[in-house]
This record gives sequence, C-alpha cells and structure tokens, in this order.
Amino acid sequence: MSTEPMLNPPLRGTGRKPDGRFLLAHPAHVIALGFGSGLSPVAPGTAGTLWAWFAWVALQPAMSDSVRAIVLFVSTLVGWWACTITARHLAQADPSAVVWDEIVAFWFVLWLVTPAGFWGQLAAFVLFRFFDAAKPGPVAWADQLFKHRRGRPIGWAQGFGILFDDFVAALCALLVIALWRFI
Repeated sequence: MSTEPMLNPPLRGTGRKPDGRFLLAHPAHVIALGFGSGLSPVAPGTAGTLWAWFAWVALQPAMSDSVRAIVLFVSTLVGWWACTITARHLAQADPSAVVWDEIVAFWFVLWLVTPAGFWGQLAAFVLFRFFDAAKPGPVAWADQLFKHRRGRPIGWAQGFGILFDDFVAALCALLVIALWRFI
C-alpha cells in the first residue's frame, strides 16, 4: 500500500479523468501530466511531446552535454516516481493524460539529434510520434512487458512500463534517423 496521500482517491476499477484540480492536488501529478499539457482533450501525447520540444528549445542554450545527460537521468527517475503515483491515483495502469514519458523520451531524441535545425527536429518529432502512437514491433512488445494485471495494485513496474515503451519508440525513431543519414 502506498504511503502517499490520496487527496482525490480513485474510483476502484473505473479510473478517473484528471482535471485542473487533480493536476494541482499532488506534485507527482504536475510532473506526470506534463505541467498540464496532458490535460489536452485532443491528443495529449502529442501535446506533451510539443511541450517537451518547446521546453528543450528554450533550455538548449543554457545546457552542456553533461547537463543534458544529468537532466535526462534525473527526469527519468523523478518521472518514474511521478508516473507511478499518478497512475495509482487515477486507477489506470497507463493513463493517456500521463505524458511525462513522451517528454523525457523526446528530450532523449532531441539530445541525440542535436545540432539538428528546425526541419531535422520536426522529422524527429514526426517519427517519434509515429512510433509512440502506432506502436509497431518492438514498441508494442515494450508496451506489453510491464502491463498491469487485473486484481493487482499498480506498482513500480507499471510506472516504469509507462516510460519504457516511449524510450523504445525514441530508439526506433533514432534508428530511422541514423539510417536516413547513413544512406
């Protein structure tokens, strides 16, 4: 059983739809819902990825490669915690409003395609969104690997699973970009 306060306890088995009040009820919600971008009524994953892109571009001049690596590492660990807590509070193993997974995975893509300009970053965005949404091959495998089992509480494995399939989608996008540059 979690020791985190349940400010808005979930409806068992039905899940809940997050709103602004839910977003502000716990620090984990703010992070996992991408500072509100996950509350988008249309394509929250795309909204979260766009937020990631804008944040990356804004912070890019102030970061060295070592700072970027630290930011990605810390964001992954904090995101694992935030995604797990938020999924528990929403009573859903992988809520669509949780977009921190898209944010961190796309930051990973942007870090590795840097110094790509706007068109290169746009291509990375489109490829990442394709792999994340369509879930072909290895992404589908990664998505199923840590799935929640009915009757069991949402645990740290499911929180990691929320992030894991997006990291695999990021690797697939990077592989396509690398092959495209090679050819």
